Amino acid sequence: MQQLKFILGIALLLLLVIFTAQNTEMVTINFFFWKLSSARALLVFFILAVGIVVGLIVGTWLATHKKH
Repeated sequence: MQQLKFILGIALLLLLVIFTAQNTEMVTINFFFWKLSSARALLVFFILAVGIVVGLIVGTWLATHKKH
């Protein structure tokens, strides 16, 4: 089981490296008065991280309030 986790971790790391290498071009995001320029891969990872955090917060809130 430990070896399977290691192999999956290496495979995900390899996919991450390939994704990052293919998405290095700069993109600009405009949001109201903010302007952000960054590599496309970094923006995708940032948006993914924000989505995970929001999902964890909402899921925890729902789980704690559903018990009542």
